[in-house]
Amino acid sequence: MEISIKPIVTEAATNLTEKLNRYTFRVSPEANKYQIKDLVEKLYGVKVTKVNTYVVRGKNKSRYTKSGLLRGKTAQWKKAYVSLAEGQTIDFYSNL
Repeated sequence: MEISIKPIVTEAATNLTEKLNRYTFRVSPEANKYQIKDLVEKLYGVKVTKVNTYVVRGKNKSRYTKSGLLRGKTAQWKKAYVSLAEGQTIDFYSNL
């Protein structure tokens, strides 16, 4: 099983990083905490102390068109909050 992981860089996620040294990632829905921890440690070379996961449920969407009202739903996805050991950081912009 291939696990994908992408960093979330928003204002709220950046505030979490600055205050609590906690980073936010969008991960595969089937990934568990142990797999997420191993992957972050391998990719970024840091020591992970804690991983919290959260399933973001899909939102109902609707829009009006010429042919009438179209309704749908966005897909649900999984978010992971990764806490690092003291003094360690992840630089997402180092390889740009």
